[in-house]
Amino acid sequence: MAPLQVIGAGYGRTGTDSLREALNILGYNCHHMREIMSKDIHPEIFLEAYVNPDKPADWDKAYEGFDAAVDWPTASFVEPLLKKYPDAKWLLTDRDPDSWYKSVKNTIHIAATSRSQEEIAALPEYLQRSYRMAKTVVLDGALADPERFADEEAIKQKFKDHYEWVKKTIPADRLLILQLGEGWDRLCEFLGKPVPDVPYPKSNSTSNFNNEFLKKTIDAANEDQQEVKQTAAA
Repeated sequence: MAPLQVIGAGYGRTGTDSLREALNILGYNCHHMREIMSKDIHPEIFLEAYVNPDKPADWDKAYEGFDAAVDWPTASFVEPLLKKYPDAKWLLTDRDPDSWYKSVKNTIHIAATSRSQEEIAALPEYLQRSYRMAKTVVLDGALADPERFADEEAIKQKFKDHYEWVKKTIPADRLLILQLGEGWDRLCEFLGKPVPDVPYPKSNSTSNFNNEFLKKTIDAANEDQQEVKQTAAA
């Protein structure tokens, strides 16, 4: 389904999961960290692209089956994706830095640091690869590093620097900046899509993430692994 038609440059915890659902409703098939953590869809390509940025990456393979992508790891590769997909439209989901840091601290930072090496080793093999990629790529590794992440001002400055760079780098006619909590109207106008007759999604809040997302991710991973085993045995 690649090449990508719509790409999100915004960091996670800025409404990217709601945007993923919204893009799927509009007819796209949207890539997101949620997908990487529940299916074997080439996390190693993103890790290799991060570790060796001068080496060509197979982006079409990384996004095979998708025509849209938001959240991490995509947000860490704006520059190469801008060159690879020159006709794509870009979305930048924005949020107050203080609110963003608090949300990250209470959700994905916990997810990235709370599992022991033994617990990670017990996960399906591809999910272990996904964890390795995420711990290296997201916030340049700071998300999974308690000492670095504890420097709140430095992390918020990284957020601000990324957003300013995106606004200066992506041509204005190809970039839509969305504030957390926006609805359908500007998104649909930008993408040339009719406004759906359903409410704009609201998903992956802090409470939902902690109560549901992690469990669903592991359950989906185990189900996917079981399907692979059944297919191999057939």
